[in-house]
Amino acid sequence: MGVKNKTQVTMFEFSGLTDDKLVALFLFMLFLVVYIVTVFGNVGMIATVNVSPTLHTPMYYLLSYLSMVDLFYCSVITPKMLSDLLSERKLITFMGCSLQFYFFCALAGTEVYILSGMAYDRYVAICHPLHYISVMTKKKCLGLVTLSFVVGFVQSVAQTSSLFSLEFCDSNLIDHFYCDIPPLVRLSCSQIRTCTIVTLFFVCFCGLSSMTNILVSYTLIIPSILRINSVAGRRKAFSTCSSHLMCATIFYVAVVCAYFHPSSSTLKIQEKVSSVFYTAVTPMLNPIIYSLRNQEAKKSILRLLQKSSN
Repeated sequence: MGVKNKTQVTMFEFSGLTDDKLVALFLFMLFLVVYIVTVFGNVGMIATVNVSPTLHTPMYYLLSYLSMVDLFYCSVITPKMLSDLLSERKLITFMGCSLQFYFFCALAGTEVYILSGMAYDRYVAICHPLHYISVMTKKKCLGLVTLSFVVGFVQSVAQTSSLFSLEFCDSNLIDHFYCDIPPLVRLSCSQIRTCTIVTLFFVCFCGLSSMTNILVSYTLIIPSILRINSVAGRRKAFSTCSSHLMCATIFYVAVVCAYFHPSSSTLKIQEKVSSVFYTAVTPMLNPIIYSLRNQEAKKSILRLLQKSSN
C-alpha cells in the first residue's frame, strides 16, 4: 500500500492567461496600457478631489477613498500578471501567494463597503437633503471609511488563515493567473470543509450586506428623484447616482460571473476573463465613469488641466 506524499509545497506556478507567445505579448501591451490608465486615473481623481474646494463634499471624500482602494487593489494583481505574461515560468512562493491573496481579499472587501457607504450618502443627499450636512459630517464619513477598511482586512485574515492552513502536497500548478480561492482549493490534498464554510460565510456576509444596502438605498432614491420638480435637479441627481450605480453594478456582475457558476472545466476560461475584468478593468473604469458622467468632477478636472498647461 503506497504512502501518499505529504510534503507541503513551497512554490506555486500559475498556468497564466495563455501559452501562446504572440497572444501573451498582445495581452502584455493591452494590460500595461490598462494599468497605466488605472494608476493615472485614480491618482488624478484623488488629487482632483483634494485640491478642488468644490469637491470637498462627503460624496467626493468617499470617492477619493474608492480611488485609493482601486489603485492598491489593481496593483496587487496586475504587475505580477504583466511580469508573468513575459516569463517562461510563472512562479510565486507560498508566502508570496498568501500575501497576494490577503491584500486582494482585504481590498475587495473594503471596496464593497465603500460602495455601500456611497449608496448611503446618495440616499441621505436625495431623500433627506435638508439634513444632509448634519448627517454626513466629516466624522460620519471617516467612520464609514474606517469601518470599510476594518471589516475588509479582518475578514481577509479569517479567509487567508483558513485557505493557507490547507495542505498542498501534490501538484503546485495553480490554474489561474493569481492566487485565488477556487484554484487553490482544487489543489489541496486535505479536508476543505472548514475553509469552504469560512469562505462562504464571509463572501455571503460581505457581499449580501453591502448589496442589500445598495439595493434598499436605490429603492428609496429613485422615487425621490422622480418627485423632484426641476428638470435640472432631476438630471443632476440622476447623474451622481448613475455613476455610482454603474460602478457598483460592473463590480458585482464581474464577481458573480467569476465565482458563482457551476464547477466545470469548460468554464475556466470564463472564470479567468471575469477575473481579469474585476481585478484590472474595473479599477480603471471607476474614475472614468465619474469623470465623464459627473459635471462637477468634469469641470474640476478641466480647471486643473488648464492650470497645469499655463
